[in-house]
Amino acid sequence: MSQANIPQNSFERTNYQKGLEFAKAGRHEEAFGMIDSYLSSFPNDCEALNDAGAILHCLGRSQEAVGYLLKAHQFQSDNANIVSNLIEVYLALGMPDEAEKLFDSAEQFGALGPDIINRIADLYVNQGNKSGAVEVLLRSIRLWPNQEIIRYMLTVIKNKRPKIAVFCGADGMTFFNHINVYLNERFEIRVFEGSTQQELNELMQWSDISWFEWCTDLAVAGTNAPKVCKNIVRLHRYEAYTNAPGQVNWQNVDVLITVGNSAVKEALNRAAPAAIQCKTHLTIPNGIDLDKITFSNRQRGKNIAYIGNLRMVKNPAFLLQCMQKLHNLDPGYKLYIAGAFQDGTLEQYVSHMIDALGLQGTVIFDGWQEDINRWLADKNYIISTSVIESQGLGIMEGMAAGLKPVIHNFPGASEIYSQEYLFNTTEQFCEQITGRQYDPSAYRRFIEERYSQKQQLDSVRGVFAQLESQIDSEAELSKSQIYPNNNTFSNPVQMQNFR
Repeated sequence: MSQANIPQNSFERTNYQKGLEFAKAGRHEEAFGMIDSYLSSFPNDCEALNDAGAILHCLGRSQEAVGYLLKAHQFQSDNANIVSNLIEVYLALGMPDEAEKLFDSAEQFGALGPDIINRIADLYVNQGNKSGAVEVLLRSIRLWPNQEIIRYMLTVIKNKRPKIAVFCGADGMTFFNHINVYLNERFEIRVFEGSTQQELNELMQWSDISWFEWCTDLAVAGTNAPKVCKNIVRLHRYEAYTNAPGQVNWQNVDVLITVGNSAVKEALNRAAPAAIQCKTHLTIPNGIDLDKITFSNRQRGKNIAYIGNLRMVKNPAFLLQCMQKLHNLDPGYKLYIAGAFQDGTLEQYVSHMIDALGLQGTVIFDGWQEDINRWLADKNYIISTSVIESQGLGIMEGMAAGLKPVIHNFPGASEIYSQEYLFNTTEQFCEQITGRQYDPSAYRRFIEERYSQKQQLDSVRGVFAQLESQIDSEAELSKSQIYPNNNTFSNPVQMQNFR
């Protein structure tokens, strides 16, 4: 109920005004009684609910205040006073995680200041949650860069956190670069650049947590060395089909992260049954950096995109069969390929079949693209005919840009993508392309809701927070050592005054 719906000359309204006067005079018990009585007649008055919550907080009854303020927030989520008061109550109750959830709203209303953020960080630290403290302090620095004391405190906390070693085998840092940047802001981190077992052992000895990117040679070497730290192995896809997982000492692995779907897990289970039984097994999908993918609310057209280097697992033979069937229906459709051949035999075959199927001028090879946004600008569909994928990042980049996905139903595909995006036969492929359903916003939203890079990094943060908690517990670290001179960042601010 809005204030305008309340009779201004009603008896209840008069008592409400008296309640406010009592509150301003410091007579909080009487004030709450009158306002609570008023709320029995007008239970949805957001201003009264907010005032009742503020008064209860002043009385030291903050737990009760939460109920009133949450109800007010439910009815009026865009009220800066309600949001500010909720944050203050959560701080008083020692609930920094709940206060942090209101940051975005508070920032939107201009009610978020460095004092609030830094007090929440202080609470996190006092509760032994260095991960939470670092996150809110990093936000404080991003919003207000000229805070040298906060930069100093970040350095102090980072020095108290586990040291991270990264061992990147196989295909290198391609899928780890953004995680590396993320971790560098939060931990002391070193990336292995050596070439000998001794150098590997020395870096593991230095670290508290070792991350093995790709389940290949370095993961085998590291997990078979004497265990001196927590070990994380991240397996993408193809490693599950090699001999390496069977050579890993899974008893020395604390966390296994798989990127792919159940089909990849099945292959891993066949190669190394012990892997699935390791202490913690998580699936964390790769994330798409949506800030780097330009969305366009494009129209239906006839340009089909394929992103990725061409090799057997990508099933280019089937891709040509699909295009041949579509070409027979409408020769106006074109397939554009952003990628290079990785197999001379395959390149020869594809070239031969393009001639044999009469697809000259229909299949265009554009090579690897440094600027994928520019290349996708005039495309309408993104296609995959792979026999297996962990996810298919090229597909997801295309969807994020607004292209309609047309995906061969590889094992596990239905766990990643909606059934409406999948096809089994060349006939179904043509139906997907020529059908009238075309909704670029829905394709972008699909990625935003399921596969954003933020979601991936939040999951990675959870892994390190869990291991950090274990390390702290095992070492019995003293929380008092985190701050050298004091235990607060700033003085508390007051609740928003009732009117």
